[in-house]
Amino acid sequence: MFKKIIKVAVIVTGVFFVSCGAYFNQPVTISKAVLGEGTQNTKKLKNLPEPEQKIVVGVYNFRDQTGQYKMLQNGSSFSTAITQGSTTILLKALEDSKWFTAIERENLSNLLNERNIIRSTRQEYRKTSNPNEPQLDPLLYAGVLLEGGVVSYDSNIITGGLGARYFGIGGSTKYRQDRITVYLRIISTSSGEILKTVYVSKTILFQAIDASFFRYVKFKRLLEVETGITKKEPVHMAVSEAIEKAVESLVIEGLKDGLWESKSDESEVKATIAEYDLEKEEAINREIYDRINTKKRSKNVFELSAGGTLFDADYPKPKLELMPVKVGYKRSLNSYFNLGLNYAKFNLANRDVPGYQSTYGFMSFDLKGEYIILPFDDFSPYIFAGGGINVSNYFKEVVPKVEYGLGLEYLVSSKIGIKIYGGHNLVLSDELDQVESGKRDDFYYRFGLGINYYLPNSKKKNESGLSRKEQRLKRKLEKRNNKIISDKEKIGLNTNTK
Repeated sequence: MFKKIIKVAVIVTGVFFVSCGAYFNQPVTISKAVLGEGTQNTKKLKNLPEPEQKIVVGVYNFRDQTGQYKMLQNGSSFSTAITQGSTTILLKALEDSKWFTAIERENLSNLLNERNIIRSTRQEYRKTSNPNEPQLDPLLYAGVLLEGGVVSYDSNIITGGLGARYFGIGGSTKYRQDRITVYLRIISTSSGEILKTVYVSKTILFQAIDASFFRYVKFKRLLEVETGITKKEPVHMAVSEAIEKAVESLVIEGLKDGLWESKSDESEVKATIAEYDLEKEEAINREIYDRINTKKRSKNVFELSAGGTLFDADYPKPKLELMPVKVGYKRSLNSYFNLGLNYAKFNLANRDVPGYQSTYGFMSFDLKGEYIILPFDDFSPYIFAGGGINVSNYFKEVVPKVEYGLGLEYLVSSKIGIKIYGGHNLVLSDELDQVESGKRDDFYYRFGLGINYYLPNSKKKNESGLSRKEQRLKRKLEKRNNKIISDKEKIGLNTNTK
């Protein structure tokens, strides 16, 4: 009985510490009001280069355009999934950037009514109080307008979890990810031209962890313990971060296009633009689930590995032997396929058999193809297959063979990859162990741990310092611009640019 109680106590204690975050962070007291938290992008927004002159901007309505309602287990509620105060969040972001002077336009009627009250009051009492009282200052007018909104709220773009239960003891974890999308555009009030449009998305994460214990510890004595914690990223914070990122993008895009200037140091401005361009390039190559389609492996690779071999021939007791070295070179045909040459020095062995040789030395020369399953990830499985020749020491015997297998590779850096692999070699001979017996030929397995060294891609440049790819892109852009200018001249448009 005592042992059972101790066992139950240990299990309950374990469950307690697994979910200790739920206990140690429970809101058990009334909290006081605090200043609003910043997002991950707030500090970056406030540290933008300083403007040469602030831009007067008007925001009439930056609203929720999704029409999405909050999800419940059995449907949806009448509460909206997105905050209806997006305009206020945008005005705060414009203020934090220090690039804009925001003027009141959302509740303009209230402002005009108040100004009319002030004006009528002054007119009524001017004769008796102060006839020389100055007129009410005129309102600022906006040089540009900001329009747009939260255009989509996608629920459950990815869901998942993991759980296990055994004899009443178990736990599970679940997660769900939503996504919001924000569009923001800036419009010239003098011409009505849309100067720039930016697009930002932000995911919202929901997580839940629970553990439970349910068991009879004694006849008619049932012990049941449950614990868990659920964490949800605030939608308001996600909307704020997306809007702040949109404002930051708008400022930098304007700097790039010459819409406005900065009085900060030129090197600081260039560094900010370069960082933004890198982020923008990654965004172009990024898929919906944060998978970046950027090629990470160069075309030319040298590989070095060592490992072991295991015989599968006529003797019943094969022996594991070390493979001292395997070297090779492979060339990338595209992001997924490689073609390579390999040389390996290895031994094959059986456990001692009276009257027969037990260890045999070999070399192999292989030509094989390799298929990388996840070429744009640091960690990727791959499969390989090919053929070659198996050569005994001193070239006494040369026989063809076929090899296939699979492996895993992890990129430590842009030049170094660590891999493990295993392959099955089918030798087209039954005399690899110097014994011919049975119907099938001799086989052996080869596996190892190695390093791939990726040579940097050579970038041949001309006198202008541009690579061939950059030269081709430049020629395409020049050709396109010349065509646009030609088309404008045909219809009599002015082609002068700022």
